[in-house]
Amino acid sequence: MLHRGLPADPLAYASVLNALLRKRRLRDAYRLLCRMRARGCTPDVAHYNTVIVGLCREGRPTDACKVLDDMPANGCSPNLVSYAAVVQGLCSRGVFDRARRYLDEMVGKGFAPHFSLFHLLVKGFCCVGKAEEACEAMNIMLRLGVKPHVESWDLVVRVACDYDEENLEGMVMKVVNDEAWRRGTRTVADLSWFGGVSNCEAAPEKWEWGSRLSRQ
Repeated sequence: MLHRGLPADPLAYASVLNALLRKRRLRDAYRLLCRMRARGCTPDVAHYNTVIVGLCREGRPTDACKVLDDMPANGCSPNLVSYAAVVQGLCSRGVFDRARRYLDEMVGKGFAPHFSLFHLLVKGFCCVGKAEEACEAMNIMLRLGVKPHVESWDLVVRVACDYDEENLEGMVMKVVNDEAWRRGTRTVADLSWFGGVSNCEAAPEKWEWGSRLSRQ
């Protein structure tokens, strides 16, 4: 259709992009996206997201980041789906610091990430021994009113016990006390989600201060 010079509407382009990505013709899909405007059809966020998601699915999040970064210059703003796909893709490839930057950008633009995105980031930082960065990600989660999963706490405890047990209490206390202050609660124990923290499976013999924390 396109090679014959026939006009194509947005839905037709979306179908062609999907078909190319299903066949793993990633370069062709990207070229088509770039040529849409010249062919009289301005790509919208759905077209960009189709390519971004397709690239991430094929393990090419860096290329997906380029597509996302080019969107504003082409008159199209990334949305929640755009950022979520890139963050997930980067985490799947172990590029956690860059994933955090996109998460920060996402939050800065007013989007509320799903807790699963935070969990991916927490898990990733913990896998490389970055407990402090994991706690920072959890702090952002709490600030946005997203309830942390007990497994996220468990991961933080495991890595902190392995690398820096002495610093663990201070990091986690800062996270939970900041949250208590934000919510105006009188004690950490008033936080409905905190009950599961002291029940984490990680290193229970090193978790005695968890009970102290819950009594504050």
